[in-house]
Amino acid sequence: QVLDFGWPDMHTPALEKICSICKAMDTWLNSATHNVVVLHNKGNRGRLGVVVAAYMHYSNISASADQALDRFAMKRFYEDKVVPVGQPSQKRYIHYFSGLLSGSIKMNNKPLFLHHVIMHGIPNFESKGGCRPFLKIYQAMQPVYTSGI
Repeated sequence: QVLDFGWPDMHTPALEKICSICKAMDTWLNSATHNVVVLHNKGNRGRLGVVVAAYMHYSNISASADQALDRFAMKRFYEDKVVPVGQPSQKRYIHYFSGLLSGSIKMNNKPLFLHHVIMHGIPNFESKGGCRPFLKIYQAMQPVYTSGI
């Protein structure tokens, strides 16, 4: 049985995806004692770290998200096969997932609408002052709007 739960490199998966991955892994592992899970990753190994840390928490191997992250970092998935969860967004999503499991966070499936963006002040990135900002908006990892410079 092969399942593909891919998402773009250098991104953190949506909480729904983390839930689906953990549920699929748990169902498979608990369906027969000889079943194993093999995780394959074609990019940043931190993505694999998110899955391992989330599953460790999901399966109650660790009591909290911090313990899952610490345990994962210490083991390093069999001697440096996978780097520890290092991106701030990856760490944040492990904490979100922990809150979801404990019931302290609820998922909101209502659509969100972006009506406007306000920039307070203009950053000074150029030698003569100012900058030329642009805006790129994504929906479900697909760009839906890119402003001019």
